[in-house]
Amino acid sequence: MFYYYGRKKQIAKHYPSPNFEAIVEPFAGSAAYSLYGENWQKNVFLVEKDESVSDIWKWLIEEATPQVINNLPDLEIGEKSSEFLHIIHAATKMAFHYKTIKVTAVLARNWQISKRYMCENLFKIKHWKIICGDYTLAPDIEATWFIDPPYKDASGEGYRYGSKLIDYQKLATWSKNRKGEVIFCEGHCGNYLPFKPLLYLKGVAGKTSKEMIYYRSDSYPQLLAKSKIS
Repeated sequence: MFYYYGRKKQIAKHYPSPNFEAIVEPFAGSAAYSLYGENWQKNVFLVEKDESVSDIWKWLIEEATPQVINNLPDLEIGEKSSEFLHIIHAATKMAFHYKTIKVTAVLARNWQISKRYMCENLFKIKHWKIICGDYTLAPDIEATWFIDPPYKDASGEGYRYGSKLIDYQKLATWSKNRKGEVIFCEGHCGNYLPFKPLLYLKGVAGKTSKEMIYYRSDSYPQLLAKSKIS
């Protein structure tokens, strides 16, 4: 819904479609998977430990209107802002630690794009639920579980609750005990579940990164065999 470093907006189409009536994202971020395609129509439960991020979701779900969002001022390059909703549009993980930020051309452009996107898509999330807290607070229901934690490598550092604060073995055990189906995202260093390659992403300076996936389903064990994932 808004810019978030590491979000899955551009690659959400590569993940399996949800096969259950509910979607749970225990590491919500900007919830790109739940917003993709028609996924938003499901009963969506977001869990987000970062209070600043969960507060944005609470505001969007419970209070915001397209008119209110549209009336939010644009950002001028060179000015400073202490609004977290502005700061996270700076396209850097370090934004999660900034108290104020000087508006760059990138931030101003991302904010303008997000304002338009939020206005156009706000109606999709009004039935969603947001829980502020650890992933273990997610409702214990049969659902499509889209689990996208900070990755177990350098790319997972920098967030307010980054990879150094996660017990990945505990997370793996918890994930395998979810009811329904589990779509678990990781990077190339993920070794705590039987991850498989999903796709390669081109980054800056010609670098590429490997996106990995672990999929498990109580009802659709044949899904991966029929997909392009190998």
